[in-house]
Amino acid sequence: MKELENEKLKKLRTQIENYEPYNQQEEKDKQVMLAYIDTFNNILTRENDFAHFTASSWVMNKEKTKVLMIYHNIYQSWSWTGGHSDGEADMLKVAIKELKEETGVKEVKVLNDNNPFSIEILTVDGHKKRGNYVPSHLHLNITYLLEVDEKEIVRIKEDENSGVKWFLIEEVKNVSNETWIKENIYQKINQKLACQ
Repeated sequence: MKELENEKLKKLRTQIENYEPYNQQEEKDKQVMLAYIDTFNNILTRENDFAHFTASSWVMNKEKTKVLMIYHNIYQSWSWTGGHSDGEADMLKVAIKELKEETGVKEVKVLNDNNPFSIEILTVDGHKKRGNYVPSHLHLNITYLLEVDEKEIVRIKEDENSGVKWFLIEEVKNVSNETWIKENIYQKINQKLACQ
């Protein structure tokens, strides 16, 4: 079992090693992610209450003019989709699973040749989840660029979000309440998209 876990981590480590950082934030976060993989053997699970891997999606419509977002109950903000790896080292698989669970969409097209589109370390303040306190910690996040048909029926996942909605790309900065994420991550992702 331990060897299997090590093989999973090796593949994830290689993927991060091969990732070409877009800016200084990504360069620094890449270094930290690699160091944490080398330091912790439980970095894929929430058992590591200091830092663990998560995956997110920047979900576009076919025309690349809109982003599908959820209204996140804990953060009280419109947010990208995503969640914890919970032992899974295939971050793309995690991102797609979370997107489907959180929005109800069925058909997903992976863009960017199945490679990560963004990496970031996100701080999470302590909070209560399902009646239990979760201490402040870090999310070592891998983001994928996905495409969904804008006409597909969406639904909320009541225990996690209270809204699912398409926004024009330029509206994202106005609907998110998470200042650091919208200024440093969402803006970066949209800048990268504009360069494609």
